[in-house]
Amino acid sequence: MTVPFAMTQDNSRHFPSPLRAALIDMDGVLYDSMPHHALAWQRMFAEIGLDVTSDEFFGYEGMTGSATIDLVMQRERGVTLPDEENKRLYARKTQLFREMGEVVLMPGADSMLASLRRAGVRCVLVTGSGQSSVISRIDRDYPGVFASADRVTALDVTHGKPHPEPYLRGLAIAGTDAAHAIVIENAPLGVRAGIAAGLFTVAVTTGPIARQSFVDEGADMIFPSMEEFADTLPRLVISRKP
Repeated sequence: MTVPFAMTQDNSRHFPSPLRAALIDMDGVLYDSMPHHALAWQRMFAEIGLDVTSDEFFGYEGMTGSATIDLVMQRERGVTLPDEENKRLYARKTQLFREMGEVVLMPGADSMLASLRRAGVRCVLVTGSGQSSVISRIDRDYPGVFASADRVTALDVTHGKPHPEPYLRGLAIAGTDAAHAIVIENAPLGVRAGIAAGLFTVAVTTGPIARQSFVDEGADMIFPSMEEFADTLPRLVISRKP
């Protein structure tokens, strides 16, 4: 029989009880958008003569676009671009992403959100993205889940993931403490940010990143798909309500 989730090694933390807030990543959690993002990054860098693979950008998920460009340009050419050039490249990446068409909802995400709402859990969006083409769809695709004030994007922080700032800001918005909140992530850098913020962090492997990467980052729970997490979540929340 397949175990629906697994605690990471040497981890004794328990799922928060009562659970009052869920700080939720967007790309790769609510939307199956990472394949488009990764390909857009690869194509943008190819246009300036850099031979990079699309798969590597799954590992950078959660970083701001500016930080991703800085990382690749430092590695490949040993330079940090001026702000205007960095912004130009990110705008081109955004254009390429939009040209790929609408991304689809992540299977299981709607059920996951419904379980949280039934339990009275406040949902806060915490994304490293600043791309309005996806963020603007939240109200249409997940109506009534994320209030306009309950969102943290790349435009709201000084430091993106893996820095804890995005999740600490989300926690402040939720109006609770770390003992009563969880992070829901699909990226190792996002997991690192959640753990650094002192939050119980759930990793869902919705992309090609190996499970061991989430173990190495200290994820408290790891699920093989969003659907598996959605199926298990009601038991986690209900069984631990006071």
